[in-house]
Amino acid sequence: MIKVPEVRLVGENIEPGILSTPDALKLAQSMQLDLVEISPGANPPVCRDIDYNKFLYEEKKKKKEMKAKSKTSEVKEIRFTPNTDDHDFEFKVKHAEKFLKDGDKVKAHVQFKGRAIMFKERGELLLLKFADRLKDVGALEGMPKMEGKRMLVMFAPKSQQKKKSSELGKLVSSEKAEKPEKAETKEQE
Repeated sequence: MIKVPEVRLVGENIEPGILSTPDALKLAQSMQLDLVEISPGANPPVCRDIDYNKFLYEEKKKKKEMKAKSKTSEVKEIRFTPNTDDHDFEFKVKHAEKFLKDGDKVKAHVQFKGRAIMFKERGELLLLKFADRLKDVGALEGMPKMEGKRMLVMFAPKSQQKKKSSELGKLVSSEKAEKPEKAETKEQE
């Protein structure tokens, strides 16, 4: 219910202007529309002639479309041990690629049990190898870090990438550069 004496009237097929509230209501009823207050803080308040039920329907439809378009990304976990075999590693890489292509984040972790905690380097190398295999579809969010008896790393899909994985690129290229030098020294001996 509009309780002010005058309103500024706008809308389709209406000449904008300031009218008394009863005149604006009569004009809206003659056009079989509703008088809706759009901006109550203005002086005088701005009102519009619209079909209110149609307006509510369109708003509901817009909200439904926006909800359908927005996808909530989930965090999928992939677990390794320091002694994960090559076949198991390949299998888990394929799953991680699928998750990243679907738009989900991937959390990979190496679980250390018992005395396996002594092989932290193996776990780190495994996660870096995993990151190298996923560099085409996902971006590394940070270097591997220890949390209790787990070493973990997060990957985001490439389309949602905010940080560049320059750290990973430097690390992988330095590892590749070291390997050929070792092969040359063996040949020289």
